[in-house]
Amino acid sequence: MLLTNLLATLAVFASAVTAAVATPHHRRDSSKKCKPDKPKNQRKAWHTLSNKEKKAYIDAELCLMSKPATLGLPGATNRFEELQSIHQASGAIIHNVGGFLPYHRYYLYAHEKLLQDECGYKGMQPWWDETRDAGHYSTSVVLDPVTGFGGDGSGPNGCITTGPFASFVNNIGPGYWFGPNCINRYVNDSVSVMAGQAYIDFCRQKQTFAEFWPCFERCPHRSGHGAIGGKLLDAVASPGDPLFYLHHAWLDKLWWEWQELNLGVRLTEIGGVNVSPPRGTPPPPGSVSPNAPEVAPAPSAFPPSDSLNPDLASPYQKPAGDPGNITTLNHVLNMGGIIPNATIAGVMDIRGSGLLCYEYA
Repeated sequence: MLLTNLLATLAVFASAVTAAVATPHHRRDSSKKCKPDKPKNQRKAWHTLSNKEKKAYIDAELCLMSKPATLGLPGATNRFEELQSIHQASGAIIHNVGGFLPYHRYYLYAHEKLLQDECGYKGMQPWWDETRDAGHYSTSVVLDPVTGFGGDGSGPNGCITTGPFASFVNNIGPGYWFGPNCINRYVNDSVSVMAGQAYIDFCRQKQTFAEFWPCFERCPHRSGHGAIGGKLLDAVASPGDPLFYLHHAWLDKLWWEWQELNLGVRLTEIGGVNVSPPRGTPPPPGSVSPNAPEVAPAPSAFPPSDSLNPDLASPYQKPAGDPGNITTLNHVLNMGGIIPNATIAGVMDIRGSGLLCYEYA
């Protein structure tokens, strides 16, 4: 029955593919140049925001969750879930691939734009300073039940019961499934040590993008996903936990800091494969710190993340813009109609020369 329902949604989904894969953006509209007033374009750490600023961000996220879906993306019932749906649908071509970092940079921008344009949010996407909290995520201000995103989960499914998102019913996932489920978490402080500076430096010293991105994707990327667990550890449905966006903003900040070490090269250097290797493929040599802890799936009554074949689950699993299985600057970042598509070339520089215009404070 589930498979029948899934296949039925694909007819609607596939009809949107041609329209979604439109001519991608490369540069910002000249009428919307980067403002010289830098503070207006600053993405700030969550712990530096005032309670008023934190509430404004959370209220905007709740606003997205309350707005009806408009794009016919599988499983999505609201605008927040539409973002989650396109991430789920694209799972095999946005993880363990050369486009991992550019895709998620542009995906963050899509989220930021929805908050601002549809929910009146005046700020920028905040980030979680996970290095500050490495080894003790469970006590982070990000998980505060009043001014944050709620704490650890409880009960057999690990559903969160505190914070502004405790009552949110999510309809995307787990994995490639669709159906009502909660935001669940299994906070593990031992895994959060991978956000520590030593792990960041292990990847930071990589000299080429081909060495850097697989190291970075495995660690520190796995720190937030693995240490929070539950929904956030679900490879394709993880944007169902709003912590996803703060985690990936931190990662984007770290990538930009690596780019800044050699901008002349790193604004144009790209590489890697376009389609995720088969499950169980060993990581490239030197891409995982020898001290990194294992990240095991958290126990759950929900179906496993790989319970449906991703090739069956989405017509979006084919990369566009590149010849063969090699990532280039012409690779298309497909946002499923949420915002116009872009190329990797358009998101390599965050300073206003391409589509993006922000800095990290």
